[in-house]
Amino acid sequence: MLESLRNIVHEVDTARSFKSALDTLVVSVRQTLNTDVCSIYLVDRQSKDYVFTATEGLNKEALGKTRLGQSEGLVSLVGIKAEPVNLEDAYRHPSFHFIPEVGEEPYHAFLGVPVIHHRRLLGVLVVQQSEIRRFDENEEAFMVTLSAQLASVIANAEATGDISHLGEVEYDHLDAEFTGIPGAPGFVIGTAVVIHPAANLDRVPDKIVQDVTQELQIFDKALEDVRADIRRVSSQLSASLPKEELALFDAYLHMLDDNALGDEIRKVIREGQWAQGSVRVVIQSHVRKFEQMKDSYLRERAADVRELGQRILANLQAIRQTKTHYPNDTILVGEEISPSMMASVPGGKLKGIVSLRGSGNSHVAILARAMDVPTVMGAIDIPLYSVEHHSIIVDGYYGHVYANPTPARMEHYRKLQEEEKGFISETEILKNKPAVTLDGHRIRLWANVGFSGDLERSLDRGAEGIGLFRTEVPFMTSERFPTEEEQRRIYREHMKAFSPRPVTMRTLDIGGDKVLSYFPIVEENPFLGWRGIRVTLDHPELFIVQARAMIKANAGLKGDLRIMLPMVSKVSEIEEGKELVARAYREVKEEGFEVAEPLVGVMIEVPAAVYQARHMAKITDFLAVGSNDLTQYMLAVDRNNPRVADLYKDLHPAVLAALREVSKAAHVENKAVGICGELAGTAIGSILLVGMGYDVLSMNATNLPRIKWVLRNISLRHARLMLSRVLRMQDTESIVDYMQGELIKAGLERVVARHSSN
Repeated sequence: MLESLRNIVHEVDTARSFKSALDTLVVSVRQTLNTDVCSIYLVDRQSKDYVFTATEGLNKEALGKTRLGQSEGLVSLVGIKAEPVNLEDAYRHPSFHFIPEVGEEPYHAFLGVPVIHHRRLLGVLVVQQSEIRRFDENEEAFMVTLSAQLASVIANAEATGDISHLGEVEYDHLDAEFTGIPGAPGFVIGTAVVIHPAANLDRVPDKIVQDVTQELQIFDKALEDVRADIRRVSSQLSASLPKEELALFDAYLHMLDDNALGDEIRKVIREGQWAQGSVRVVIQSHVRKFEQMKDSYLRERAADVRELGQRILANLQAIRQTKTHYPNDTILVGEEISPSMMASVPGGKLKGIVSLRGSGNSHVAILARAMDVPTVMGAIDIPLYSVEHHSIIVDGYYGHVYANPTPARMEHYRKLQEEEKGFISETEILKNKPAVTLDGHRIRLWANVGFSGDLERSLDRGAEGIGLFRTEVPFMTSERFPTEEEQRRIYREHMKAFSPRPVTMRTLDIGGDKVLSYFPIVEENPFLGWRGIRVTLDHPELFIVQARAMIKANAGLKGDLRIMLPMVSKVSEIEEGKELVARAYREVKEEGFEVAEPLVGVMIEVPAAVYQARHMAKITDFLAVGSNDLTQYMLAVDRNNPRVADLYKDLHPAVLAALREVSKAAHVENKAVGICGELAGTAIGSILLVGMGYDVLSMNATNLPRIKWVLRNISLRHARLMLSRVLRMQDTESIVDYMQGELIKAGLERVVARHSSN
């Protein structure tokens, strides 16, 4: 049955249209299970009715015409229960609903399984039989497994719009919505350009192509390149290898012969599969056969076949990469977008990014924010190759991606884009004005920076200081640990540009999702492992060099240098870090540099630090909350995992309570407290933080004008009143609803709920 399942999945994946895929599936399932009937009912996304869409065994004239209501019949029962319904005699069940036009009178046995994708019910897959009997466990497991495959097929059809072309079945044009993690704010409508991942046979998806001739030409070119490469290597080694070893190269060439692997791959391409997918199908088939052989020598040949497949695949990827066309409204879409992929797009054409992997704090997301390119990360459910060359919408504020958008959706986002442009123009006049509430309370708005491009943007948007300098960025873009002088020059550039404004430099914060290729940290659970201050205290040579570079960079300048220790979980770490900073300062002074002693503070990022915040404030110069990590650890939610992205709520009541405790602890000790997480750059977050008494809000420079506008149009008294009510609420949804209502009442609706609900 497993082999039958594989064959059905392959047949469905290689079908030339969505309709033929459904027709193929019902025919194959009926034959495999030896049942009388197999049918598919799809959910109409507007009416929520179940539409009789495909069948083998029932009346096909009823397709597209017969509908079942949300609570009508056994099919709807499957949807309501969201689990298989297996009945030996459907007629006796109270939910049975007779529909004469379908022609199911003779069939008693019924097995229906829901088709679910990302928590959304897409339809129901049904098999029926005339005899009175219950389908066995293997048959039920087969149907459940197949329904998961069918879910992907339907999701692909929604993404491409193929679901609206089902012949007699009438579907309104409905776009496909996918949710990821906000990476960089903004809205963009553009054309998806899919970047092919590195050659990996096991991760090549199926993809149907229309131009088979072109695929064959691309494959032939890749195949000839591999042959030429093998001949070249064989020739180079002919003088140094014995004939027995050189024979391996001849064997490779024979396997690539037109009468061997080459011909098999071409046959699959002619069936409509793209070249990469065809290589995967053929190579994996041969690998499985070799691996099952009893002879050990022949079993080892499986590795040779796989190696050849990898070579062909790598050449195919290279050919396609050189042929990539980047339209003026390019939205890069890929499994994992890298900075080099971004750099490959001609200047001015990159308008948006969608990455199936990664987080809002990944290297690419940070770079995208620096470039003002709307980005969504972790959109794992997007059918990668189904959106290629299609129009898509990227909502970087809420992490939404819309494929095959409706005209109404397009118009909605065009209006949002125009409103955004107008709003940005209006806030530009606030650049040199302070963030002062209506009743005269002053708040300092600083910027989070990492790349040199952040520097100019931060100053252009009126940043009054740097609240977070991500010093790990120069380490991540280097092939080795940067020297003290290299670090000093980078730090000096920022300090000089911001002088006499304060600059807060976080000591090296690696580990977790921030890795150095030349200093690998491999752990089972990196976010609870060796990271932040734990690494640099174990390597004081790194800490001292960095601290010296920071202190030297501030020589002769008037702005305060603030050194911030990350991932602190106990007081002894602060004491040890302060001793190293003091030592670095003494050494720099002894070298003749005239420089002020830096302030030393800590980042509050873990729950343990929240409960020791007062003592930490007592022995440091300032506190700064890293709300991104604090939220992650408070809620036990990996913020890089898109599967649980909807559980990551920085407005969770527990997170807000922790933030308030930190602010109170700092002020009791007469120390300034700031925040440098994403929460500070949101309208609701900034108001609540001001109500809590936070002195500094540090954020991405893009958000500075917006937040300044919000704070200048609200009073401290109103912020405190809203906070007092919010702290009595028990769930995030209530908090958001209440705060959005208050913002609208205050005339600040321009920063409220800017995503589409069409």
